[in-house]
Amino acid sequence: MNVKRSFDICVSLGLGVLLAVPMALVGVLVKLTSRGPVLYWSDRVGRNNGIFRMPKFRTMRADTPEVATHLLADSRQWITPLGRFLRKTSLDELPQLWSVLVGDMSFVGPRPALFNQEDLIGLRTLHGVHELVPGITGWAQINGRDELSIPEKVEHDAYYLRNRSFLLDMTILTATVIRVLRRDGVRQADEAQTATACRKAA
Repeated sequence: MNVKRSFDICVSLGLGVLLAVPMALVGVLVKLTSRGPVLYWSDRVGRNNGIFRMPKFRTMRADTPEVATHLLADSRQWITPLGRFLRKTSLDELPQLWSVLVGDMSFVGPRPALFNQEDLIGLRTLHGVHELVPGITGWAQINGRDELSIPEKVEHDAYYLRNRSFLLDMTILTATVIRVLRRDGVRQADEAQTATACRKAA
């Protein structure tokens, strides 16, 4: 087991225990403030373009049309009141600790694409980025996040592929914490261009 994987397991376990009560509280609040399941599981592209299910706390109404977020007339009207807070604070990402623990994700790596983001998947494959385990945060996230075009994101992903190291991971994690505290680069719409809504019953 390499240093990166050992770090992921130890830290995800530690944070899981430390944040168990706050996460349970968030789950209760999600359930009490909007109809639908607490978690939203989306199909994401993992290492070598394999598909895995990634959890988030649900931030959109259960009756949101199942279309790409950018096709909604006003995506903000579909976000729950609590969802706005969860996104601004990145608390909706906490369930991804499970994905890190089981090895579907790492703390640092390219953000996992949705299964139907063919342009992003294709470009990452062309540059060999698909060989990396996707991450909760990455080099692109601290260098523009939502403001980056797909080619720019892949350029940053490829930089990480060429220069990855434990030291670079620690640099990215530190910068990510700072950005989250400052709420930099956060938008009301979902990060994924083609994210769909939750419709399953709780």
